[in-house]
Amino acid sequence: MTVTRALAQLAAEGLVVTRPGAGAFRAEPRTSAPATGDTSWQELALSADTATELVPRAVDASGVLVTLAAPPPGVVEFNGGYLHPSLQPERALAAALARAGRRPGAWGRPPTDGLPELREWFAREIGGGVTAAEILITAGGQSAITTALRALAPPGTPVLVESPTYPGMLAVARAAGLRPVPVPADADGVRPELLEAAFRATGARVFVCQPLFQNPTGAVLAPERRREVVRIARAAGAFVVEDDFARRLVHEDAPPLPAPLAADDPDGVVVHVCSLTKITSPNLRVGALAARGPVLERLRAIQVVDSFFVPRPLQEAALELVGSPAWHRHLRAVCQELKSRRDVLTGAVARRLPELALPHVPYGGYHLWLRLPDTVPEAALLAAALRTGVAAAPGRPYFCAEPPAGHIRLSFAGVAGPTEIAEGVRRLRTALDELTA
Repeated sequence: MTVTRALAQLAAEGLVVTRPGAGAFRAEPRTSAPATGDTSWQELALSADTATELVPRAVDASGVLVTLAAPPPGVVEFNGGYLHPSLQPERALAAALARAGRRPGAWGRPPTDGLPELREWFAREIGGGVTAAEILITAGGQSAITTALRALAPPGTPVLVESPTYPGMLAVARAAGLRPVPVPADADGVRPELLEAAFRATGARVFVCQPLFQNPTGAVLAPERRREVVRIARAAGAFVVEDDFARRLVHEDAPPLPAPLAADDPDGVVVHVCSLTKITSPNLRVGALAARGPVLERLRAIQVVDSFFVPRPLQEAALELVGSPAWHRHLRAVCQELKSRRDVLTGAVARRLPELALPHVPYGGYHLWLRLPDTVPEAALLAAALRTGVAAAPGRPYFCAEPPAGHIRLSFAGVAGPTEIAEGVRRLRTALDELTA
């Protein structure tokens, strides 16, 4: 296996060529570098319609890349957006994929809406009378959000978002030519009176929210606000896109979780998004969209045009995983470990970084949201932190308007364990001292 991988790498680099049945041979040396083209014409082509666009569709993926790009070796990864490999169910995933590959028809074309059994499973998980007929299988949560925003809001129109909110959603909205409008949130989620005022002021027809373990604050939408959010959107003739990304990232000490907004929505106000990716592996890109009424057909049409369908082997593997005894063992293990890591990070921040305000300790999700002192520039702290060997996510990309203060987000799921958490906080202390000395 080592030799095979080495040969594949050498072939990819153009140093050898492989000939089936004959062996591997040294490639002919490259005689000259390819001519450098002139791509300057693209600058004009990509910006020619800027004057006529209400919202320029330049794509800023920096807020997403922060959580996707691997830091240099030796850097403590507090900026991760996924479970550390030690928390991922790698053996269960491998076994599920192997079983899936042996299923009859596993490599055949699946239904465009997704496998019926997988749609049934997602419908049961959402609850509240949601049926398999109201489910579309998607290539993860990000793909589902993209489909939802394209279906619900025409280019140039406003879309209401929590402030702060997930940078990946802001990037999707802007890439679609939408104009994100912030609605302030607090420890109990979005503030209903400000949401109602925002609908009146903008005429928006879409509000995107994360009612459970919101990214980045970790807030849970309060029970009385849940009803108000749906009522306000219904009165405005608007949709609520519910991004339920973190339901399975609950901590061991959490109280009973509220049901999804979609579970108590007979009028089809809520378009629900969920995914298996966060709780398993960044490579298991299987999620679901749930919707009621005519909007479901529009969502279906956009998804089919964009991607045809989610690959069947991936759907079959997801079915095998969630139907195995290993699934619930994995959920319990992550539930315990996230609570333990949260406590370690919270305690370390309180002891070593008392200047950083932690307004809310979540009981789900995988990160802490810290406010910086007014005297500490966000960009300068992150740069100093990277020099000391720790990477954190900047707060600026989580705001679609001017942020009220500097923030950083620290993920405790993407690191190796408690020892690395403690070392990362120690390095952050060094970086902070460097700026305040």
